[in-house]
Amino acid sequence: MAQEHKAGFVNIVGNPNVGKSTLMNDLVGERVSIITSKAQTTRHRITGIVNTPDYQIVFSDTPGVLSPKYKLQESMLGFSEGALTDADILLYVTDVVEDQTKNAAFLEKVAKETVPVLLVINKIDLLKNQDELTALVDKWKQLLPNAEIFPTSALEHFNVSNLMSRIVELLPPSPPYFGKDALTDKPARFFVTEIIREKILLNYDKEVPYSAEVIVEKFEESEKSIHIMAVIYVERDTQKGILIGKGGSKLKKVGTDARKDIEKFFGKSVYLELFVKVEPNWRNRENKLKSFGYIE
Repeated sequence: MAQEHKAGFVNIVGNPNVGKSTLMNDLVGERVSIITSKAQTTRHRITGIVNTPDYQIVFSDTPGVLSPKYKLQESMLGFSEGALTDADILLYVTDVVEDQTKNAAFLEKVAKETVPVLLVINKIDLLKNQDELTALVDKWKQLLPNAEIFPTSALEHFNVSNLMSRIVELLPPSPPYFGKDALTDKPARFFVTEIIREKILLNYDKEVPYSAEVIVEKFEESEKSIHIMAVIYVERDTQKGILIGKGGSKLKKVGTDARKDIEKFFGKSVYLELFVKVEPNWRNRENKLKSFGYIE
């Protein structure tokens, strides 16, 4: 008898900067979530889908749990808390340097979960010896007694395949939720904005990346190429100046870096045009957050 098809939602939660996006990209095998060393790069729930003939895993990478300071962050925390309610399997990601008592309230919710919880202790390549790891595992056993613990290094692909095997074992029998050729439930434009936003995070510091939002206004695809026009919104004129740079040099670099990645992602040549506009205080304006897709 043929094996019954399995499918399920695996939601990845945890504090910012512990390596959730790196882990998800490793599990999905494609670069679906943006990765930078700055906190708060994932603002939406991003779905990456793994398909084989026997199963389908729908991964969601959520924004890091944080105490909201403005409306944008309230919606981000909403995405993370929503991830607790609709998962078949929950992956709680921490790392070897994180303070376990951070966001204790969220951790308490995870401890009460009825679905299987897999606790991933990431970045174990930073530990000096086995004793340090044992002590850390013991600590987490007290905090999340029902969780199965997986020490990993997503960066070095250590123990990730064991984690993946366990996820597959725990999947419930179900027909697929998405077409078997799907890599994600997000539209192509979404990945263009994510790639451009990642380049902004890498090329600028201080408040500019966090005040920037990218909207794709034109996405025209032909057989061999894609013509993309995107607008980067910032909150102040000074940020616009920093973003563009002297003689447009900084913006040009962002465009070139982004275009290379977009070409790799779609496997086609890309013509990318970038524009910068000022939209004062957009992070606290509900109508703007709605139009940028943060609020339903």
